[in-house]
Amino acid sequence: MIKSFRGKLADGEVQKIKLSTKQGLVGYRISKFELVTSNPGGANAEHCVKVFTTPQDTATNTIDFSDPTLLAIGLATNAATGYSSFYNERIVFDSMTFNQDIYVTHHENHSSEDVNYVIELEQVKLDLTEATVATLKDMRGRE
Repeated sequence: MIKSFRGKLADGEVQKIKLSTKQGLVGYRISKFELVTSNPGGANAEHCVKVFTTPQDTATNTIDFSDPTLLAIGLATNAATGYSSFYNERIVFDSMTFNQDIYVTHHENHSSEDVNYVIELEQVKLDLTEATVATLKDMRGRE
């Protein structure tokens, strides 16, 4: 089963996507992650959107692949020139299974433009051991 989430993020915004359940026997993997600027061709923009398994205090444009709580990163640029130029790159760590809430952050480098996102999650059934491991990984990332 696929669960879809979509939204709009302002510059510096952090959104929580509620996924946790009481027993944590449902896990998720990101199967799709897309970005679209809210004003194509309207302003110069460089969007950095990241997805984490732990709460984030601030949204930054610093990318650290060694962070075990990082699930995905998306970069989208928009050029306000005589022609519209758009660049969109996404990296998803699709082998990571999680069963707790996720957090989506947005940092914009040049303007205060918003960005739209779509995240599709593949649901996977976890046995008790897998659920415990996924929950502990998320808890350790919060320390």
